[in-house]
This record gives sequence, structure tokens and C-alpha cells, in this order.
Amino acid sequence: MLTRLFKHLGFSRTPETQKYSLDASLYTALNSLAEEQQRSPEDLASSFVASGLALQSEQKELWQRWQSLSPREQDVAALACLGYTNRQIGAVLSISPETVKTHLRNALVKFNLHTRSELHMLLQRWDFSAWEPHP
Repeated sequence: MLTRLFKHLGFSRTPETQKYSLDASLYTALNSLAEEQQRSPEDLASSFVASGLALQSEQKELWQRWQSLSPREQDVAALACLGYTNRQIGAVLSISPETVKTHLRNALVKFNLHTRSELHMLLQRWDFSAWEPHP
């Protein structure tokens, strides 16, 4: 997993030393940014890797929470994240707005949130286009 992350970030593994090196364009960008921030390139690279690993961990936890939702809760949460109202979600899913409200409340509890806008902000990087109703 770490090897894939490093490769994705532009690092290449040097087999004999078990160290990672940067490709030329990434090395140039890293040096330039390090100079701007008055940090060493190694320190900056370490902080980028740490941030990437933290983000990966957060996304994994969000995915696990998403999978804890029932299929209907996922439908309601996805449509809420797309900006649909409870009435619109109900019409799309053929359920009452009160049932939508219940499913949304259950999803919020599982994500430890209080509002649909918090859910939208938490999952803003996710692509919910598959839930868009087709005419």
C-alpha cells in the first residue's frame, strides 16, 4: 500500500538502498516549494507523505461508515449530498418525505453529524452522479 502511494506521488523506489527518489519535475516542484517555505525538501516531502497517509486513513474510515448505511440510507444520503430536498428525494425513491427524514437522520447518526450540510461538506469529494435521476 505504501509503495502504491509513493508511486502515485511520483516517487520511485531504488531497490539496492530501499530509499525513494523523485522524478525530475516533482523534484523541481518540491525544491521550489521548500525554498518558498524555508524548509528542507526532505522535511516537506515527509509532511506530504504524512498528510497523504492521514487523508487515506480518513477516507477509509468514511468509506467504512458509508458501508454501514443501509442501501436506502445510502440512496437518501447521496441525493441529499446532490442538493435534493426531502420532498424531491421522496419523489425519486417513491417514499414519503417523513421516511426520507428518518433515513437521513439514521445516516447522520452513523456519521456522527447533525445536519445534511455537514454530511455534504464531509463527502464533498465523493462523486454521487450515479444517483442522479434520469428522465
